[in-house]
Amino acid sequence: MPRSARSFPVRLGVTLMVTTLALAACGEREPTATEAGATLKTHILKLLKEVNAQNIQVTDPGGKDIPCGDDKFKRTFAAIGHGAPPYSQPIHMKDEMRGALGRVADYTGIGVPDLSKPAKVADKSANTVLILDASSTGKYLVSGETECLNQS
Repeated sequence: MPRSARSFPVRLGVTLMVTTLALAACGEREPTATEAGATLKTHILKLLKEVNAQNIQVTDPGGKDIPCGDDKFKRTFAAIGHGAPPYSQPIHMKDEMRGALGRVADYTGIGVPDLSKPAKVADKSANTVLILDASSTGKYLVSGETECLNQS
């Protein structure tokens, strides 16, 4: 068998392997600001539902691209909901929200948890960040924003 005939299968195999590795390294595409904004809204409303918040009100409907340089944009969203006694103290409400996060998405805390302060959590795969807080009047306060992403 001529040398060129034997090397073709080897070259083909190497080319396929390199192509497969290159595609695997690319991973999933990054969401747009619009897509991440929709995910953000879904996560916040689902979290409030998970903690059985009542009278949920949207305080920041988002839906606007906020420029953050380099032709990138972010989106925001915020909502509040009322907690039910007897666990309507802010420290209990914040702890409850942190506990419910796992049922919403893959959020992890940024920094050391301190229930006396608002908690900042991020979901790297969704490109979203949430701020979890509670008021002395028994309201869950959840706001968030996307990372700076490409526009729609």
